[in-house]
Amino acid sequence: MSYDLAIVGAGPAGMAAAIEATALGLSVTVLDEQAAPGGQVFRAVESASGDPALAGEFLDAGGALTASFRGVTTIAYRPSSTLWHLAPDTGALSVKAGGASSELAARRVLLATGAQERPVPIPGWTLPGVMSAGAAQILLKTAGAVPQGAVVIAGQGPLCWLLAVQLLRAGVGPLTLLETGAGGALWDAFRAGGLWTGRRLLGKGVALVREAKRRGLQVVRGVRDLRAEGDVHVQAVHWHGGSLPCDTLLLHEGVIPSTHITRALGLDHDWDARQLCWRPRLDAWGATSHPYVAVAGDGGGIGGWEAAVASGRLAAIDAAHRLGKLDAAARDARAAAPRISLRSALSLRPFLDRLYAPAPTVLAPADDTIVCRCEEITGGQIREAARLGATGPNQVKAFLRAGMGPCQGRMCGTVVAGLIAEIRGASMEEVGALRPRAPFKPMTVGELAREPQDAAA
Repeated sequence: MSYDLAIVGAGPAGMAAAIEATALGLSVTVLDEQAAPGGQVFRAVESASGDPALAGEFLDAGGALTASFRGVTTIAYRPSSTLWHLAPDTGALSVKAGGASSELAARRVLLATGAQERPVPIPGWTLPGVMSAGAAQILLKTAGAVPQGAVVIAGQGPLCWLLAVQLLRAGVGPLTLLETGAGGALWDAFRAGGLWTGRRLLGKGVALVREAKRRGLQVVRGVRDLRAEGDVHVQAVHWHGGSLPCDTLLLHEGVIPSTHITRALGLDHDWDARQLCWRPRLDAWGATSHPYVAVAGDGGGIGGWEAAVASGRLAAIDAAHRLGKLDAAARDARAAAPRISLRSALSLRPFLDRLYAPAPTVLAPADDTIVCRCEEITGGQIREAARLGATGPNQVKAFLRAGMGPCQGRMCGTVVAGLIAEIRGASMEEVGALRPRAPFKPMTVGELAREPQDAAA
């Protein structure tokens, strides 16, 4: 099969782009790893209808966007399908689904793969009972499952407050939030501006904080030097100056763009020194350094679901222009509304980026802390490799296998690079990043060799 536009990801950016592109006369296919549209932010929204713990924007906005996407029957939606290879010069996409591999072609590719949680390597983070806040939210959305006993959320960012409210609505307790934000961050954030233009988004955040406190959330601020302890399961969390018993510890230090595919394709990236993450280099339409590949949504820079919708529409409009469906004047005219929406959605971002700026220590765990979970490689081993001459994460991968496990470096790659930069006194740009290779996700030889049933027939 051949399409004008192949979209990878069915979150807010991917769904909005598909709707817009189809309206502009493009033939569109959407590849979605999940079984239903929604992405991470609106995951399982269709099946979660009526859950009081998830009431509000998740059900209202997420449900409406998903329904609109489902309503465009000309979109070739492919759920439970994983892109494992992309040849952008020829437009060939290799996809695994249903235990088999197949290929399709597209004149243009839009990557709407979203964000991932920033890994938080602390002592004890591999203990059972310790997980990311996002993982806990996925369990709540998909299975209605919530942690039992004493729960501690440790870290910073809007998701901490949102998850706290959702868990409290679901009856979880006692619940404590250990905020790791730096002292003075609020004043720095105020100086960034954007409070007036971003007042609607700020109001949503203030409402979350008020509800969390009204429902009994305990908050400890200025927390640092976190560590989890326990025998066969987490039993307590300790920090400089305090400790708490807990049955579940949820870690969160913000989200970062998912750049695995863009780096595998060799696209240009820039290091974001404030958010301590890599971002693909994009123009105002989401176009990358490759003429046939674009990026929309949080995969190009964290902005939230409303910004993702706007950027998805802009990327689709630009695709229609590049494929001859719109001239430049018509493209710019149609882009006016989503550009206004994008500016509005991003208006509070400078404030949030400063308020929740990650501490440099997230890239510098202690020597005895496991950094690469897949291969059980510690921070000390990585530092020693750097002292012995390793100049980048790809060399450390060859020396120690760090980044060679099933996660393919998604969990450890940036931290490995940060440790090398620390030892060598180099910048992250000088150290570089892991260079992933296809397959983008682990797959079996059987999946690679087996043809889809319809193709075999």
